Amino acid sequence: MCGIAGIVSHELSRESLGSIARSMRALLEHRGPDDHGEFISDNGIVALVHTRLAILDLSSAGHQPMSIHATASDTVTPRYWISFNGEIYNFRELRDELVQSGIHFHSESDTEVILRLYERDGAACVERLRGMFAFAIWDEHEQSCFLARDPLGIKPLYYHQSTNGELLFASELCALLGSERIPRTLNPAGVFSFFQTGSVSEPETLVAGIRCLPAGHRLFWRRGSMKMEPFWSFRFSADSSSSRTVAEVRGALTDSVSHHFVSDVPVGIFLSGGIDSTALLALARAAGHDDIRTFSISFDDPAFNEGDVARKTADHFGTQHNDWRLDARIGRSLFDEFLPRIDQPTIDGFNTYAVSTFARNQGMKVVLSGLGGDELFGGYPSFQRVPRMVNWSRQFNVIKPLRILGGRVLARYSRSGPGRRLGDFLQQSPTFEAAYRAYRGIYTRDEAARLTSAFTGTATQFCQPLILRKEIQPTAEDEVSVLELGSYMRNQLLRDSDVMSMACGLELRVPFVDRRLVEVLSQVPAVMRLQRGKGLLLQAVPEVPDWVAKRPKRGFSFPFEQWLAEDWKEVFKSGGECNGVRAQSWYQKWSVFMLATWCKRMKIETTYEAG
Repeated sequence: MCGIAGIVSHELSRESLGSIARSMRALLEHRGPDDHGEFISDNGIVALVHTRLAILDLSSAGHQPMSIHATASDTVTPRYWISFNGEIYNFRELRDELVQSGIHFHSESDTEVILRLYERDGAACVERLRGMFAFAIWDEHEQSCFLARDPLGIKPLYYHQSTNGELLFASELCALLGSERIPRTLNPAGVFSFFQTGSVSEPETLVAGIRCLPAGHRLFWRRGSMKMEPFWSFRFSADSSSSRTVAEVRGALTDSVSHHFVSDVPVGIFLSGGIDSTALLALARAAGHDDIRTFSISFDDPAFNEGDVARKTADHFGTQHNDWRLDARIGRSLFDEFLPRIDQPTIDGFNTYAVSTFARNQGMKVVLSGLGGDELFGGYPSFQRVPRMVNWSRQFNVIKPLRILGGRVLARYSRSGPGRRLGDFLQQSPTFEAAYRAYRGIYTRDEAARLTSAFTGTATQFCQPLILRKEIQPTAEDEVSVLELGSYMRNQLLRDSDVMSMACGLELRVPFVDRRLVEVLSQVPAVMRLQRGKGLLLQAVPEVPDWVAKRPKRGFSFPFEQWLAEDWKEVFKSGGECNGVRAQSWYQKWSVFMLATWCKRMKIETTYEAG
């Protein structure tokens, strides 16, 4: 896990190119405290930089940017250079395959495997990679640059192309802004998306001119021109005859967990009181991993405290358990550290920052998280409520004018945020996307437009989220699963997990968000895969104890509403009302405060005035 950045330009001197690249690298040092490096081509066209968190091949042989000579070449200078962020879990299998074909390696790293695979297969190499990744490869012979991002969007990659063809890219938005080659201007589409959903839907960002390379996509740059294309997608199967057995699901889960333990340093687990993290722990123990450290956060408020359940589970599986008791005072101090770590705000992230800080302070460099289990096994209430919303709206569609009128009244006069968002939904076509945005959202479209205007001076239509595959799914529940995977998980949970764990120099791995596991589960019909209470997951991992399996569903949440109303009240006093939109819930106040604070820190001009 690392930080990467680069610039490709025909307009700059070699000295200027290097200076810009080093400025970007300096803003990524937290992602890779173990080592850093740079490559500047002799002709001064490209500069690649890298900051390293050493997980595989801890020796200097894993240094990046890494280069290789072409296999059939006797030239003195290397042909291929790479700056790579992530982990390739099947690199040993790929390495053995390449060795058998006569390829010689100089390191034990997964980075060199990517380079050799790219030399042999070109852009198709990404189709063989299993893991989380974002990387750039420069080809000296072709004078071309190749960017790629993993299928499910675990690792981020942002880019900017100027009108003269210059290309900049980096692991974080802040590094691109640090290049001083991009105007610091808010992107209305990104701001609108943020206020409606609580995060920015890719490929948009909050900054005009900066894009997020979509998950499962690759990008080619050559001589100032750029082409982008997808390389992976999937669809849930409607064919019951292709249904996988519980044993096959168990095998896929075990295989994923085993691959995610590939590391040259110890691997820990974030353990809550929920099914997903407990299942990971059970699978890890079943696979023979005995010396496991687990980490949890606990609170005095029993409504949020999962520490006691996590401790009981840890004792049951015999882990070295670590618990951090957080209260409003400690949380407030940690919040001040959290704010400068934000790369692009969401209404989440602090939770991950807290537990990541704790694990890193305990000496860990790699941890596993249960993120993704809810999206794949139907753990959210959205799997029932979104289809219900769609059905209701479709029933009222026979008297469409009445439905729209009722929606307008509800959106305008309801005293609750969910009520206003329901009214907003009733005014739209009864699609799953519209219902999902209303259910998951934080503001209505009108409210988001007014907030966007307050910050940018202009309003915009909603930026349609880019989901995994834009086609009709077999069932309503499958539609929700795709939306959860491609929207909430990708745009918020994975993004926050990456930024906040890397802010602590910690690598966070997500075994449920695994390409091969998703491909297996996609062949399981919804009636089996999305059973209430995550029935399929519990059948596949029966070791999950009853005190976890039978607990009511709880997310990994903090008592923010109480903290903001009491101990943190002064911090958020300016987020109450903006352009006629009153923030009623804690997460609405949070969103306005976060964007205003982020703009100030990033030195981005805004028309917002605190109310």
